[in-house]
Amino acid sequence: MQNPSYLNLSIKSIFHLFCTAKFRSLVANVHLSHFMIEIIFRKCATFSLKMKSTLKSINKVQSIMKKIPAKSPRAAQAYTLVTDLQQRFVTKLNMISKKYGHGKSYDPTEWFRDEGKHGGGIRFMATDESLFNRASVNTSQVQYDDDDARQLASASAISTIIHPKNPLAPSVHIHISWTELKNGSGYWRVMADLNPSIENNEDKNQFASKLKLAAPQQYVEAAAQGDRYFFISALGRHRGITHFYLENYSSGNFDTDLKMAKTVGETAIDTYCDILSSAIEKRASPTAADYKKQLDYHTLYFFQVLTLDRGTTSGLLVHDQNDVGILASLPSHINRSLLASWKQKMQAPQDQLLEKMLACLMDKEISPVEDDTKQALANCVRKHYQAYPAAIDMQASGNTVPPTVNNHI
Repeated sequence: MQNPSYLNLSIKSIFHLFCTAKFRSLVANVHLSHFMIEIIFRKCATFSLKMKSTLKSINKVQSIMKKIPAKSPRAAQAYTLVTDLQQRFVTKLNMISKKYGHGKSYDPTEWFRDEGKHGGGIRFMATDESLFNRASVNTSQVQYDDDDARQLASASAISTIIHPKNPLAPSVHIHISWTELKNGSGYWRVMADLNPSIENNEDKNQFASKLKLAAPQQYVEAAAQGDRYFFISALGRHRGITHFYLENYSSGNFDTDLKMAKTVGETAIDTYCDILSSAIEKRASPTAADYKKQLDYHTLYFFQVLTLDRGTTSGLLVHDQNDVGILASLPSHINRSLLASWKQKMQAPQDQLLEKMLACLMDKEISPVEDDTKQALANCVRKHYQAYPAAIDMQASGNTVPPTVNNHI
C-alpha cells in the first residue's frame, strides 16, 4: 500500500488538514482505526495550548504507515482480535477515569521492530495518577515474512497489566497471543489472572466464575496450568489468587480457538472493569497499613516478573527495541529491603540475578521504578541469561515450555 499524497505535505499543511472534516475520509484510505482517529482529533482540538503534543500525534500517524503487517490471513485475524481487545479495555479504563478520577486518558506510544520492517506495537499507558499506580495496555505484531531462515512467521499479542492506586482494588494481568510458524503450525497463549495486594474472596469468585463460563471446556486445564505457572517456590505462594493460563494451545481448529480467545479476553476485561469500579466506589478509604501491604505485594510482583516470568525474559532476549514497554507492567515503587531479604531463598545463579537487580535500584527503602530503572533492569536480565543460558530452565512453566527465543533465531 502506498502512502497517500497528504503525507508529503508540510507540518503546517498537515495540521490544517487535521482540522478539517476531510481528514476522516483520508484516513479511511490508510485503515486507521476509529480509536486512533479519535485520539488524534482529541489532541488536535487542543492545538492552541498543546502544539507540541499535536505535532507528536501527527508524527505518530505518519509512523504508523511504516509498520509492515504479517501476510498470513490468520495473523491478520489475530491482530484484529488483539487490537480490538486493546480498544475495548482502554475505552473502558478511560470511562472509569472520567467517572472516578481526573479524566485523564491513556496515552499511546509506538515502537518499531527494525524500523517497522518486521512490525512493531503500540502501548497505552495510564496518565491518571489519582486512580492508577501503573497501567499499560500493549499490542504488537512481529513478522519475518522476508526472512526464510527464521522459524517464526509472526506473533500477534496483547499484554496488559493494571495496578490501581487503591490497595483495596486488585491488579489484573491479561495476555492473549497467536504465534504462527513458517511450517504452517501455530498456537495460542491465553492468560488472565487477578493479582490483589489484599485478597478479597468476592473478587476472586467473580473473576473465576466468569472465566469458567467463558471457556468451560478449557477452564480446568487453564486453572491448573495457571496455578503451576504463577507459583513462586522461593516464597511458597502464588502471585495471584485466581489464574487462567493456556500455553501452546491449539484444538486444531483456528476459528474455534480464535472465538475462545476473543470470549476469554472480552470476559476478563469486562469483569475486571466491573470489579475495579466496585472497589473504587465501595472501598474508598484504605489505611496506611493497606498501602504498606500494597508496597510489599508490588515487591513480590516485581520479583516474580523479573526472575520467573518466561514471557518477559524471552521478550528481552529476542530484541532490545522495546525494553521499557516490555517492563511496563512493573509497579511504581518497591520495598528494597524486602526484595533483598529474598536473596537467601534463591538458588544459584538466580541469587546473582537478584543481586544485580538490586544494583539497578536506588538505595532507598521505598525505591522508585522509573523508565531509566526499567532500562537498567532489562540490560541486567539480558546479560544474566546470556552468561547463564541454562538458568532460563529455572523459570516458570505451565504444562509445556514455548520455544519463543528459538523461534526468533
